[in-house]
Amino acid sequence: MLTVMDPAGDALPGTRDESNEDLLLLVATGDKAAFARLYDATAPRLFGLARRLLIDFAQAEEVTQEVYLEIWQSATRYEASRGSAMAWMLTLAHRRAVDRIRSAQSSRNRDTKVGIRDFDREYDNVAETVEVRIESERVQRALEKLTELQRQAVTLAYFKGLSHSEVAAMLHVPVGTVKTRLRDGMIRLRDEMGVTT
Repeated sequence: MLTVMDPAGDALPGTRDESNEDLLLLVATGDKAAFARLYDATAPRLFGLARRLLIDFAQAEEVTQEVYLEIWQSATRYEASRGSAMAWMLTLAHRRAVDRIRSAQSSRNRDTKVGIRDFDREYDNVAETVEVRIESERVQRALEKLTELQRQAVTLAYFKGLSHSEVAAMLHVPVGTVKTRLRDGMIRLRDEMGVTT
């Protein structure tokens, strides 16, 4: 930065040659003007690093903005003895960009796992249809072994979905009789189909 002098020969504030270290020390005291000058002096490099790592322009802009917020909030942690201000800021930018990459990868991995879990696996319609038909024929044969009264009660209750009282009303018998026919019919069906309990 060029040094601009006032008529008395003194440098005007913010116009003397300042290093990034000087600016960062001023930022640590809450100097907003110094922060603006630091931003102007370093933003192209920090953004360039973020852009190289993230590729996506919008993501790089977001990360750069986050880095400058972090610089503003943590400038007091900068130690000149450990390296230059630019190296410290580039380290912050690099870490923030890598965190963004890891977060995006983690999100993609979660989405992939959910996608795999929710993927509708193809199944053999023919095999399923044959199984259903065979099972249906087994049930039909077993139903034929029931008495007419048991078959009526089972059909109305289990295949038509009627309640015990609705079956009793349809067959004009007491509810207790319907319950007995259903119990006996289901025991007989279980035996006919070879189901063990």
